[in-house]
Amino acid sequence: MKKWSGGLLIIALAMILVFRYCSIVKIEPPKQSPKQSASDFFGNHPTNDSFITSSEIKVKKEAESYKKPHFIEVDGPNELFASHDIFKEGSRALLVWPHMRPLLSRSDALPETAQGVKEASMAWKDLLSAIDKDKASKLSKSDSQEDKNCPFSVSTFDKIVSRDGVILEIPCGLIDDSSISLVGIPDGHSRSFQIQLLGSQLAGEPEPPIILHYNVSLPGDNMTEEPFVVQNIWTHDLGWGKEERCPSHRSANNLKVDGLVLCNEQAVRSSLEENLNTSQPSSDMLTNVSRGGAYGSANFPFVEGNPFTATLWVGLEGFHMTVNGRHETSFAYGEKLEPWSVTKVKVAGGLDLLSALAKGLPVSEDHDLVVDVEHLKAPATLKKRLLMLVGVFSTGNNFERRMALRRAWMQYEAVRSGDVAVRFFIGLHKNSQVNIELWREAEAYGDIQLMPFVDYYSLISLKTIAICIFGTKILPAKYIMKTDDDAFVRIDEVISSLKGKATNGLLYGLIAFESAPDREKGSKWYIDNKEWPHASYPPWAHGPGYIISRDIAKFIVHGHQESDLKLFKLEDVAMGIWIEQFKNSGHEVNYVTDDRFYSAGCESNYILAHYQSPRLVLCLWEKLQKEHEPVCCE
Repeated sequence: MKKWSGGLLIIALAMILVFRYCSIVKIEPPKQSPKQSASDFFGNHPTNDSFITSSEIKVKKEAESYKKPHFIEVDGPNELFASHDIFKEGSRALLVWPHMRPLLSRSDALPETAQGVKEASMAWKDLLSAIDKDKASKLSKSDSQEDKNCPFSVSTFDKIVSRDGVILEIPCGLIDDSSISLVGIPDGHSRSFQIQLLGSQLAGEPEPPIILHYNVSLPGDNMTEEPFVVQNIWTHDLGWGKEERCPSHRSANNLKVDGLVLCNEQAVRSSLEENLNTSQPSSDMLTNVSRGGAYGSANFPFVEGNPFTATLWVGLEGFHMTVNGRHETSFAYGEKLEPWSVTKVKVAGGLDLLSALAKGLPVSEDHDLVVDVEHLKAPATLKKRLLMLVGVFSTGNNFERRMALRRAWMQYEAVRSGDVAVRFFIGLHKNSQVNIELWREAEAYGDIQLMPFVDYYSLISLKTIAICIFGTKILPAKYIMKTDDDAFVRIDEVISSLKGKATNGLLYGLIAFESAPDREKGSKWYIDNKEWPHASYPPWAHGPGYIISRDIAKFIVHGHQESDLKLFKLEDVAMGIWIEQFKNSGHEVNYVTDDRFYSAGCESNYILAHYQSPRLVLCLWEKLQKEHEPVCCE
């Protein structure tokens, strides 16, 4: 009997404990929310839905404290969307504009949105004026259309000499592989000279932005002062940036731009360290790196009275300076200071400039003289739903790249038949002549969608939203693909590879399942803790090319309309964040990775090859037509 009474006492105590626990924490079966806001994504997700954990409480608190962004007054949208005949005519280049206006005035907008919209409104006003003039000249049957002013090269014959130095106008900005070659002699009147790349000067700003400031300080008398090169940027809002000094005298500097070291000295020092492990270095090499001043006497490329040839060329990640055939310095692009926005080259200080030549500049085609223009136009889309929309990110002055794509993989039968539509998504340019040429191109081929903002790198994820809008509301498609204008896409292989794959919740491309934010300040992909507080990203597909299913695109558009979509400046990672949000709202996601999507170059049997110049794009197409095999050209 005592045993039974002891057992009953234990059971009673256990029941009391359970009752008290349940009164504190109410256990319920998990409920699936039909929709999840952006804030619900942040925080650690619980691993057991049957109990309320500290992570769940954290997520709940964040959800409760989350407030949807409100709309604020910014300069530009009213001017961009003001009534004009172009909107009444239903221009094919402006179809997404009505859907995008809310993005431009969000209180949590991407950092450069306000400036990008303000500058776009100015550019749009100038473009509308040019369009009206063009219409008036056609009605009066007069030929007053301005001559094309995007030449392949400009030289010192076109220079302007002022008290501040020599200025060379760059009519339509710079593009990849553009170069500026200078031949000069340091004249000794001043111990320094400067080479500057300038941008457009906006109304109300005292000076134009300096996209690159290259200052050369020559050695002092009897080599008493060490020579050096300083590179920097300057903007009206932020002033001078963080300068890069060469020689830097930093013992450890692993930063590279396009794979090239910031200072030539680093390359020499690296070679020395490698040779010390294998053999005795030469005395010349020791001379170059053993003393700080030795760089000036033996390595420094600029010497008073000695002529030099310097070539400043445009890479993917930054500017590079080669002097007398040797790479000397590299400098990463500053935010909002991309090469397409360069308008002038200025040379000042103690330099006798003998000649200057800028070449490899963007050139637009005269569409009236293009023989196969009808064959290059976007085909009519008669079907209610396309198989796929391909959205191509491009920049206004990348004329040659777009023409290469039109003559290459945009000639696939699936594209010409209308099953697949290809559209270029392009921001307005700060250069009025580029915008005029861009508008003429859009009218000629019908495959361009202009964006109501200037094409800053930090705003490209707005284009991703625009692609989703276009592929769900304007040209509805089963799949939506994003790619770049320097990528070659085998459309036939993309379509073939999609067969048998999930039609819902699909992300298909080269997927990064484990990646972390870049916390290195100065990096193009730098993300601070406020932008992304977590140690890693959700899975995302590399930006040169990926495909999503229609339901994901619709989710993104709906999130944009409800202001639930988190805005993030790295567009491919942003897509991964949105898909994670889609997943957390109760949908199944199918991540399908394929290493034939090459994000940095080309390999045989590719589906997508990246970093392909217009020449390589046309070469790849020719090889496919003749050899019927995906073989790279280089």
